[in-house]
Amino acid sequence: MFLISGMSDRVPMSEVGAYAKRVEAMGFDILHVPETVHDSMAVSLLALMATDRLRVQTSLTLAFPRSPMLLALQAWDASAAGAGRFDLGLATQIRQNIEGRFGVPWSDPLRRMEDYVTVVRAVWRSFTEGSPLNVSTASYTLDRLQPFFDPGPLAHDPPTILLGGVNRGAIELAGRCADWFVTHPTNSHPRFVRELAMPALDSGVEQARRPDRPRIITASPLITGPDVDAVDRSRQTQRAVLAFLYSTPAYQRTLELFGWPELGPRLRTMTRNGDWASLGALMTDEVLDTVLPTGTWDQLPDILEGWYGGLVDGLLIQPPEDPSLDARFSETLRAIGSIRPRLD
Repeated sequence: MFLISGMSDRVPMSEVGAYAKRVEAMGFDILHVPETVHDSMAVSLLALMATDRLRVQTSLTLAFPRSPMLLALQAWDASAAGAGRFDLGLATQIRQNIEGRFGVPWSDPLRRMEDYVTVVRAVWRSFTEGSPLNVSTASYTLDRLQPFFDPGPLAHDPPTILLGGVNRGAIELAGRCADWFVTHPTNSHPRFVRELAMPALDSGVEQARRPDRPRIITASPLITGPDVDAVDRSRQTQRAVLAFLYSTPAYQRTLELFGWPELGPRLRTMTRNGDWASLGALMTDEVLDTVLPTGTWDQLPDILEGWYGGLVDGLLIQPPEDPSLDARFSETLRAIGSIRPRLD
């Protein structure tokens, strides 16, 4: 089972290297780099330059504000700097951010993302083979790559590509063209993976006539800590975060699976009314214990084995906030790493 470390988007750029070294020393296999207040490609490069073994994946880089050629070149450089330890995760974002925050025209996000992946891979193929670049899709046309601008092949395989998603169309897209599929924190329960994600991935795989489906990474938050008191504090934190996230209609699939279709709209009404203080009250212990793995560090390996053993390829786990607990948490990580990965 791949052990994947999360990373706060608030880690200062000056501390990225130290953070990456820390999670590598703890025994994580992969670091997921978010993109909100920092450029994920710059953060990834810092993490790669500071480590020797750790794989670095962006989770997820916003595609549409960037030229696919520019991002393909940045990913090429990151992969070269990390001797093949970099993978490119791509995200669409919502229309309001694409237009209002980045000033980029909006179009069908699934069609455009599929085109984006096609173009990035075509660029990488030209870099690798020295072949002419001539790729045309509904969204992009690239037909110019002079030798002066061609970085040439890598000494290893090109990066792989990650896509995420909650709705069927986005998951099918990952099935058609991604190497990895990453679940959203609100929709990472085994029932979501089995009943919604896997059928959609398989549909995409069949559409593309691929030999196998992408690797699956689950990004479920955990209610956990070194002792019972810490678990209780973690519960209160996750109660507030999930209440906010589940107020977004697109994230309510797991609530619907468990028979709580009315919970999401109630949360959304409260956010519209500015009733932020009362949001958490709707996220009862029953809901939290149903949708999130819950237990102390000593209990966590058995709990995660029961949830995800034989089902997924990797688990995203947040390191302790207190670095003085790293050695103890490393023992838990080693046990989690022995969980059976996906069987097919």
